Amino acid sequence: MIKLALSAAFAAAIGVSSYAQSLEPATADARRASQGVTVINGYSQRWWKEAVVYQIYPRSFQDSNGDGIGDLNGITSRLDYLKNLGVDVIWLSPHFDSPNADNGYDIRDYRKVMTEFGTMGDFDRMLAGIKKRHMRIIIDLVVNHTSDEHKWFEESRKSRTNPYRDYYIWRDGKPNPNAPNGFDPPNNYTSFFSGSAWQWDEITRQFYLHLFAVKQPDLNWENPKVRQEVYSLMRFWLDKGVDGFRMDVIPLISKTPGLPDLTPGQDAVKLWANGPRRDEFLQEMNREVLSNYDDMSVGEAIGIDLAGTHDLVGEDRHELSQIFNFDATRIGSMGGYNYRPLHLPELKAIYTAHATILGKQDWDTSFLGNHDMSRVVSRWGDTSTPESRAMSAKLLQTMVLTLRGTAYLYQGDELGMTNYPWTKISEFNDIEVQNRFKTEVAQGKLTEQQLISGAAAYGRDNARTPMQWDTTKNAGFSTGNNTWEPVNPNYLQINAADQVKDPDSIYHYTQKLIALRRSDPAFIYGDYQDLDPTHEQVFLYTRSLGASSYLVILNFSSQPIDYTLPQGIQAKNLKLVNYRDSSDPAGATTLHLRPREARIYKN
Repeated sequence: MIKLALSAAFAAAIGVSSYAQSLEPATADARRASQGVTVINGYSQRWWKEAVVYQIYPRSFQDSNGDGIGDLNGITSRLDYLKNLGVDVIWLSPHFDSPNADNGYDIRDYRKVMTEFGTMGDFDRMLAGIKKRHMRIIIDLVVNHTSDEHKWFEESRKSRTNPYRDYYIWRDGKPNPNAPNGFDPPNNYTSFFSGSAWQWDEITRQFYLHLFAVKQPDLNWENPKVRQEVYSLMRFWLDKGVDGFRMDVIPLISKTPGLPDLTPGQDAVKLWANGPRRDEFLQEMNREVLSNYDDMSVGEAIGIDLAGTHDLVGEDRHELSQIFNFDATRIGSMGGYNYRPLHLPELKAIYTAHATILGKQDWDTSFLGNHDMSRVVSRWGDTSTPESRAMSAKLLQTMVLTLRGTAYLYQGDELGMTNYPWTKISEFNDIEVQNRFKTEVAQGKLTEQQLISGAAAYGRDNARTPMQWDTTKNAGFSTGNNTWEPVNPNYLQINAADQVKDPDSIYHYTQKLIALRRSDPAFIYGDYQDLDPTHEQVFLYTRSLGASSYLVILNFSSQPIDYTLPQGIQAKNLKLVNYRDSSDPAGATTLHLRPREARIYKN
C-alpha cells in the first residue's frame, strides 16, 4: 500500500508525523499502520477523503465560442475561480463523443471528445491547467450502456452471429399476433424514462434491453470481452492523467439471471440493480485497473441501501472508494415529482444511521445536489427574499461541508442559484420530462399542468441552466444569441461577479467554510454526534477528534428561535456564522437564532 504524508496542518493538529509502526500489529488499524498507511481515528488517510469536489456540467458551465453550449476551453478559462473558491477536485460530467439523446450519457466513442465541447487537445490543455493549480479531476464512467450509435452496437445489430452480438442483451419476444411486430417484449420491464425497456429491432427480429432511453442499449457485462474493453478505456484516461471516475448507475452492470418479470408492487430498481456478479465485476475492475493508480472512484448507488454500502466501499472489499447514497436527498419522495415538505428529524436520523452503520473502513459522501436534481436552495431553502435565499444557501453549504464524508458541491451552489421559472413543456430539455409527457399525460395519468408544476419544482433541467457569471448577455455564459438551456432571468441579482466582489456573499462564505474544513482533521476524520435528534427546527451536532471539538448549529426554520443548548453545553469560540455577526456572547447556553442561521463553534 502507498504511504501518504500528512499535510502540515493535519500533522500539527493531531500531533503525529506518521503512524507507521515496527511492532507486531494487533489490530486492523495497527496492521494498516505497519504497512506505512497513516491512520487517523481508525480511518486510513487518503487524499480523496479530505477533498472538496466540485461538479461541472460542461454544457452549462462556460461557452467559449458563442454556440450556446458550454465547452472545455470555457472550463479552462474559469479554473482560477474554482481554485480561489478552494475546491480540490473537479468532477466533469460526460465530455465524450455522443449524439446527446441523454445529454452525453449516451456515449458513441469513449476515446473522443464531444464535438460541441472541443477536441482532445482542448481536454489536454484543461487537464494541464487543473494540474498546474494543484487540483485534480475525475470524469464520468458510463458503462452500463452505450449509445446505439457506438460502433459496438452498430455491429451487434447487423446479425445474430456478429462477433459483437453478445456485447449487448438481445432476447426473443413473446409471440403475439396482435402486436405490431408479432411479438411482445421479453418481459414487463419499463425504462427509467417511461415506456418499455425493450426495443424491437427489425434487422434481426429480436429485442434489445435499454433500462434508460431507446438510444442507450445496456451492455452485457457477462461477456468478458465487454469488461476488458471497459478496463482498457479506463486505463486510457488514467494514463492521460485523470484522477479517477464517478461511475454512473454502476450497480446495474450485473443483471438478475433470467431477467424475470416484475411482480405487482415489486421495486423495479431492487430487481434490476445489484445482480449476483456485481461484486465480482467490481473487484475485477479494481484488481485490473483501479488498484494500480492513486485514484478515487465514486459509484452512483442506485438500488443500494445503507446496510449494503460496506460491500462496495469497505477497504477489505477492494471495490470502490465511496458511493453516493441518496437517502437524504430523496426525503419525502412519493414517486415521480411528488414530494412531502422536509421533516428535519427524518433528515437527522439518516445522518445518524450513516454514522452508526458505516464502520471505519467505510467512507461516506456529503452532498445535496447534482445534475439530476433540482436546485437545493429551491428544494430545501427559503427563496422568498434575497436575504432568506442567501441565508438558506449558506446554511445548506454549512451542513454539506461539516458532515462526515467527502464533500461534493454542484456548480452554482456557491452562488445560491435557484430553479428556473418554467411555464411550458416545450421549454424543458430533459428526456425524462418529454417522455413523461408522451406517456403519462397522453394516458391521462397526469394533466399537462401537473407535469409542468412537478418538473418545475423537482426536475433535472433546473440544475442544467447556464452558470450565472455576470450581468452581461446570457449571464456571461455565452455571447451567442441562443443557449442550449434558458438562462435564469434572476442572473441580474445572482451572479459570480457580484458575489466575488461582496465579502458577505454566499461565494465568500463557502470559501471560508472550505478553509475551516481544511484547517482541522476533526471535520474529516472526526466522530459525529447529533445532540438533539427530535427537534423540529434546529440541527445540532458535533465533529470531534481528540481534544478538538466543533459544535454546528443550524436553524432550518424561517423564524427566529430562542434555543437552549442541551446537556449544559456552552457555545464557546465562534468560528463562523452566516450572518455578519452573532448576538450571543461566548459561553452562552441559550442562543437567539435568526431565520436560517448557521453557526460553527470550537468548544
